[in-house]
Amino acid sequence: MERSERASSEVMVEVAASASEAAGVLAQELGPTPLREALALDPTGQLYLKLECFQPTGSFKIRGATYRIARLDEDERAAGVVAASTGNHGAAVAHAARAAGVKATVVLPTSAAPARVAAIESRGAEVIRHGAECGAAELHARSLAEASGRVFLSPYNDSLVMAGQGSMGVELLEQLPDVDRVYVAVGGGGLIGGVASALKAARPDIEVIGCSPEASYPMHASAMAGELTDTPHLDTLSVATAGALEEGTVTLAPCLAAVDRWELVGEEAISSSLFELITKERILAEGAVGVPLAVWSRDQGAGRDLGTCCIIVCGGNLDAEHLATLMAAHAPSAASPGEPR
Repeated sequence: MERSERASSEVMVEVAASASEAAGVLAQELGPTPLREALALDPTGQLYLKLECFQPTGSFKIRGATYRIARLDEDERAAGVVAASTGNHGAAVAHAARAAGVKATVVLPTSAAPARVAAIESRGAEVIRHGAECGAAELHARSLAEASGRVFLSPYNDSLVMAGQGSMGVELLEQLPDVDRVYVAVGGGGLIGGVASALKAARPDIEVIGCSPEASYPMHASAMAGELTDTPHLDTLSVATAGALEEGTVTLAPCLAAVDRWELVGEEAISSSLFELITKERILAEGAVGVPLAVWSRDQGAGRDLGTCCIIVCGGNLDAEHLATLMAAHAPSAASPGEPR
């Protein structure tokens, strides 16, 4: 085995071991999320949905936040944690910290939607508004953490957070041991890095597919280049996966080691796939879920024998504006006056 291959294998095994440890902790804290056949989307019974949208905060992010906070030492617990997020990560940190009796501060930009602010505050976190955009809010959060001796809780660039997300892979293998392919939305790489490592370390024959929107795909580009690479970041329905990667992110190495295939999809495919899920399976999912769904649909349309597939339904926090836009774009037009209603 070449040195680079051996190093990659070691990274994958190390992350998988951490994910297994996290799964043991989180089994007590959260319990498993449902796995459901998606018979309305695939009547053959070969497609399953891993429903992370049923987590307490509506997103897989609760796994990483809960495990990271569980691993705080006594002094860190007493000091509290700081995070920056306008979405799922902020709510997850707030929820997990309250459950653990740890003080949490979440920094949001002044442009953050009032509903998102309320969702974080309602879970007991202190909210600080700073800066006009997310980058400024994060810089402020990091400076607050450093100045006060608190842990800054990154949404993905933290090996313990990635281990928490990877617990989903351990759980999935217990629920669906004969799975052949797993489709995962990709943002910062914490989810797919952890899940892919857990799956491939146990079952090297499983194909793990990383799925990104064409509007923002830095991890895809980095995997293709073999090093950290940025891309343009345009508007996308897959809000939760959009944005640049941090320098030196811990997620790149396991993504290079454990992900088999990287795919991009456009906004129309993301939107139509999400609409199909919501209307046929009656599952309210956020935009990022449309990305792996679109890739699976494309694979299925190519006539491939896909075997038993699973799509990670990573979150269900679809806001009213995006839901209205989705329905307007895809719902059948209202019946004309002479037609039955």
